[in-house]
Amino acid sequence: MTVTIKTAEDIAGMRIAGRLAAEVLEMIGEHVKPGVTTEELDRICHDHIVNVQKAIPAPLNYGGAPDRIPFPKSICTSINHVVCHGIPNDKPLKSGDALNIDITVIKDGYHGDTSKMFIVGEAPEWVDRLIRVTQECLYKGISVVRPGARLGDIGQIIQDHAHANRYSVVREYCGHGIGKVFHEDPQVLHYGRAGTGMELKEGMTFTIEPMINQGRPDTRLLGDGWTAITKDRKLSAQWEHTILVTADGHEVLTRRQEETFQ
Repeated sequence: MTVTIKTAEDIAGMRIAGRLAAEVLEMIGEHVKPGVTTEELDRICHDHIVNVQKAIPAPLNYGGAPDRIPFPKSICTSINHVVCHGIPNDKPLKSGDALNIDITVIKDGYHGDTSKMFIVGEAPEWVDRLIRVTQECLYKGISVVRPGARLGDIGQIIQDHAHANRYSVVREYCGHGIGKVFHEDPQVLHYGRAGTGMELKEGMTFTIEPMINQGRPDTRLLGDGWTAITKDRKLSAQWEHTILVTADGHEVLTRRQEETFQ
């Protein structure tokens, strides 16, 4: 596994890209309401990234392969039982929907990758609870990032918190290294055993993006080659940040203004 240790120049570029990605999530929140389509949310985000930020939406036309088309939109929108990589469409959102918006911005060659859960209108308490616990899983994973820690430390603390709340952890999808490349080593699993896995070193940058399910952890990929759903069609939630390992801990490069970290 080859991991890129970022230079001071790289880190400066990633701070900018991370801040821009966070700004898109801050901007889009007021537009998330019953009746709006995810296609419209995609258009608003695309226009903001391209015209206001003078940046590039990384998902657009990403990842074509023999068995799937390149991703056709600028953001990912995953609703209710969609685990990740949902493609924006013309179906209106309805009150009670749980929506993940996943943003990746490229600025001056550097990527900033982050996602946030939104509740459309009003939702039952059990929807809010899964979303809240999933965010707690992300924050707990971030809290153990420091030089000398291991990837397994991140996985176990996330897994333990999810299981303590009687939820399951998706295993088919994980966090990843990031920089000038959208997806690079290391793979950051959201389950595992503390004290195992790659040792974290100053200058590493990667995402932590736990996908936590209300029911079983199993997923199924739809025919579009992108959209992953829960096999039992129960609710799934996800939150994501891009993290830098610093000399004495970590920095959340995609932190939103609403967030504080110890």
